[in-house]
Amino acid sequence: MEDLNHTSKNSSTENHEEVRSQNANPKFSEDEEMLIARMFSLVGERWSLIAGRIPGRTAEEIEQYWTSKKASSNVER
Repeated sequence: MEDLNHTSKNSSTENHEEVRSQNANPKFSEDEEMLIARMFSLVGERWSLIAGRIPGRTAEEIEQYWTSKKASSNVER
């Protein structure tokens, strides 16, 4: 019975990691991008506050989006 618990625990962990990797680069709509930029100019890096204005988005997704956008704009310069 211990093996069953161990297996289900591993499956749960693997499923969680798979979902996380699928969300590694979430797509944002143009409206979301504009809202993030406006909110960032108003409140700065308060990701949870920004996420509260965009249904279905987490603070982590928004921070990751902003960080990748900022990094890619630095490369273009």
